[in-house]
Amino acid sequence: MRRNMMKLVKVTSCLLLVSVTVSAATDEQCLGFDPQPNLVDYLGASLNYETADSICCHNHRYAEYRGYLAAPEVDLFGRLNPDEETIFYDSVCGIPLFIAPRGRTFEEFKKESLKHGWPSFRPEELVSENVIIHNNGRMESKCLTHLGHNLPEGGIDRYCIDLVCIAGAPLSFDDEIVKVMMDDVIITADELNATNYTSSAEKFSGKTSNERPLVITIFVIASFIIASMTFCFVKNNCDKSKNTHTDLPTIA
Repeated sequence: MRRNMMKLVKVTSCLLLVSVTVSAATDEQCLGFDPQPNLVDYLGASLNYETADSICCHNHRYAEYRGYLAAPEVDLFGRLNPDEETIFYDSVCGIPLFIAPRGRTFEEFKKESLKHGWPSFRPEELVSENVIIHNNGRMESKCLTHLGHNLPEGGIDRYCIDLVCIAGAPLSFDDEIVKVMMDDVIITADELNATNYTSSAEKFSGKTSNERPLVITIFVIASFIIASMTFCFVKNNCDKSKNTHTDLPTIA
């Protein structure tokens, strides 16, 4: 019984480990390229290149720290023009990813982003041809730059995005990485007509993180099984002990 319990513990531990690593990368992120060097002074801000490289090209899970967009050396909304839309480009391959604010005011865009701590975009602001939303809510560009996650709010998709991954400059057809991507269906910076562009993104895609509920479910089931096995093990030992005492001779 004890040996079976140890096997069960090992199996459930493996299940938990698998459940929290299901999103491990299988393709080379950023197509093997590095973030653009000039992202460090995006719009006159001071961004950290090592953070961009780590978050955008060597990661599927973690993010820049919450509130990074409002740090004194960054101050994103203090650098954007409140009277016009801004096109945000991939920090690696320079393809357009978001056009914002669109369908709302600059103040609404700013308020939502500052509330959550990361630039927050809505479906009509997404350049849908250039972004992949995975079933678990993780988002990346067509050049496999990690962007962030889809965290719906109010029944509408809300894209919570790392600033360092959308702080790029537009690249042209002549750039090597753009040439590598030409077999894919994308809209390059040269092709985008922001004035006439309409996103085809769904208002609510249903694609969002289900990783935490999965981990919790497996943990609860595993805990229940281990508790049941422990109970049976203890009860079995108690029963054996009772039988041993019953078999002892009575002393007159």
